[in-house]
Amino acid sequence: MAFFSLKKRSLILYILLGWFSANAQIQDSLQTTPQPQEEDHVKYPQLQIKGLFQARYLVGMSKDVDVNGLHHSDGSGTSNNFMLKYMRVQVRAQISKRTEVVALANLADFKNDPKGRVLENAYLKYTFSPKLAFTVGQFRPWFGIEETYPIDIIKSLDWSNQYSEFGKLGWTSFQIGLSATGQVKLGEIPLQYAVSVVNGNGKNQVNDNDNGKQYSTRLLFGLSKKYNFNVGLNGGIGEVFSKKVYAVGIDLSSMVQFDPKWSLDMQLEAKQATNHVLYNSIAPEVRPDNPDQYLIRGAYFLPNLRYEINHKNLSAFELSCRYEYLDTNFRLASNPRQTITPMVGLEFLKNYGARIQLGVQFDRYKYQVENTNQYNNNLFIVQVQSRF
Repeated sequence: MAFFSLKKRSLILYILLGWFSANAQIQDSLQTTPQPQEEDHVKYPQLQIKGLFQARYLVGMSKDVDVNGLHHSDGSGTSNNFMLKYMRVQVRAQISKRTEVVALANLADFKNDPKGRVLENAYLKYTFSPKLAFTVGQFRPWFGIEETYPIDIIKSLDWSNQYSEFGKLGWTSFQIGLSATGQVKLGEIPLQYAVSVVNGNGKNQVNDNDNGKQYSTRLLFGLSKKYNFNVGLNGGIGEVFSKKVYAVGIDLSSMVQFDPKWSLDMQLEAKQATNHVLYNSIAPEVRPDNPDQYLIRGAYFLPNLRYEINHKNLSAFELSCRYEYLDTNFRLASNPRQTITPMVGLEFLKNYGARIQLGVQFDRYKYQVENTNQYNNNLFIVQVQSRF
């Protein structure tokens, strides 16, 4: 892929471009947000409480592979399971016209060891104007499409495999740091941007695990308002345990409205990065000096067809099928994982207030490794959720 052949110094140009082009963590839809009410007529603080419940029933359909995708040569392992995935509660406090504080916790994580898990978002955001806002604390830095919307409106089963792996590397998911975001126009083209600096070692950490930081930027260009066609460029550089690391990505998204009832939403995203987690797991005496010998590469395509029913008991019907390709060490020990996830969704309350999804996740590896997660697997899923 030609995009992935960019030299690291081009990433610095991305960051500088994002910083100087304009200077608000707003929705990744390029829609104009309404003007806030005059501060004289509003009493602060204003509190807003939201929540999400999400549960699943999983059935493994591959012999000797459990519901988490782990192969058991001795035939052990659980092949079916009721699972509580999320019980999220979010509190948003608007403490002035320009300042808000947000806290998000997943109470379902108390079923495991809650240390380092339960608290997800915890940040303060100050908005100077639509062109510039600063966010500080624990948040999701923008580095692709998936970072710009919550789990409860995902068109497939879950986050992509790529998103999860890049979260482990410190580029996506919940991180601690500082971000500048905003929206401007380049001529007639809307541009959203984000410039972030984070510790890069995940959420709920007392300290950074080294002196290095990870710097990233996202530029999103709105190229067609009619088809809501957007192109995103993502780049990042950083230092982990005194070694230079990088990440790059590109994404395309579009939404075609055929008529008032039928619409097609499409997402395509590809990323590549230094797999420094894998690199640092190798014994120092045998690993090479350059961590870029360990590279991760991934891509996915997700089309979602939606039909608005608008019946009193059924709001909409959705059909999606995500294809994913992920290779966590393609340069030295390539074993790509391909995942196909067809899903059918029934929405009972508008705006995903309540829905049921049914689907199957097919995982295929180039080489199967016994007693590991690198093993072919078929998993049937029923998922229910309600957001409030």
